[in-house]
Amino acid sequence: MRPAPGPAPGPGASSPPAPEVAWAVEPEAAGERLDRHVAARLGEPRNQVQRWIREGRVEVNGAPARPSAAVAAGDSIACQPLPRPASDARIAPEAEPLAVLYEDADLAVLDKPAGLTVHPGAGRATGTLAHRLLARWPEIAGVGGPGRPGIVHRLDRETSGVLVVARTPAAYAALARAFAEREVGKRYLALVYGAPSPPSGSIEAPIGRHPTRRTEMAVRPRGRPARTLYRTLAAAAGIALLALDLETGRTHQIRVHLKSLGHPLVGDPVYGEARWKGLPRRVQGPLGAFPRPALHAWRLAFRHPTSGEPMAFEAPVPADLERLWEETTRTRFPPLPRESLPA
Repeated sequence: MRPAPGPAPGPGASSPPAPEVAWAVEPEAAGERLDRHVAARLGEPRNQVQRWIREGRVEVNGAPARPSAAVAAGDSIACQPLPRPASDARIAPEAEPLAVLYEDADLAVLDKPAGLTVHPGAGRATGTLAHRLLARWPEIAGVGGPGRPGIVHRLDRETSGVLVVARTPAAYAALARAFAEREVGKRYLALVYGAPSPPSGSIEAPIGRHPTRRTEMAVRPRGRPARTLYRTLAAAAGIALLALDLETGRTHQIRVHLKSLGHPLVGDPVYGEARWKGLPRRVQGPLGAFPRPALHAWRLAFRHPTSGEPMAFEAPVPADLERLWEETTRTRFPPLPRESLPA
């Protein structure tokens, strides 16, 4: 598409123009408003996307469209984002520890600890992963959405595990596209109540906003399609260790799907249940006191955004999950399967 006119550069340099991003609308997104669709796809504020659409920076099948236009399956969307400022005054770097699993000139892969919020939001202006990222890699200021330097995807605050960060606009665009087009392998570990029957299978249930509790998600007949594959790795003492592969990436997908399966996460304050109260007294203590959803983003696989080489990363099982299993079952944490995760 022809670049739309942008503001003249002012004092204080700006980053190079973000590259054009293009994709085809997937069948499950058919009927969404164009502005909502683009905002969700690129991780941008909706009001900013609406401005881009009005300025002609977004085209549908090679032509301008209204923000309210409904997209159809197979539509070709092209977006030319505005250049971003080289710094984000809302986020001051904070030199706190980062567990870096891998880094190169294009990206970094981290092991995020439980309890660390990924980016600023309501009620959280400091102390996030984004603040730490800017201290380690100041060049990522302006890469990605406002207030989300380098952040291609996110994990819930209390979920631990693998997270990839883009260090350049080109890497960000390529990785964002790979996540949106389901070209990234994501495998989680979870401790749940009970033992699923059958021990492996798929959960296919659409997810949408809860009808009355608007901060929560739920299985809804008219929700967005969602699919999770699960496999039981071990079960004992009223709990089970599951490996879960996400084939879609809906908000709170694992937590909602496990609840719908009848095996909610241990420690989940929103979608969980106090099933520990009905278990033998000796296991009630560790299960009832566990302070977070027992969920870990264990493995991530994708193709390098520049070279195209397949890459796979694994975050070690956190000590609190191992300890919970061993205290509850009185057995060693089970060995984990080593088969590759396709990107």
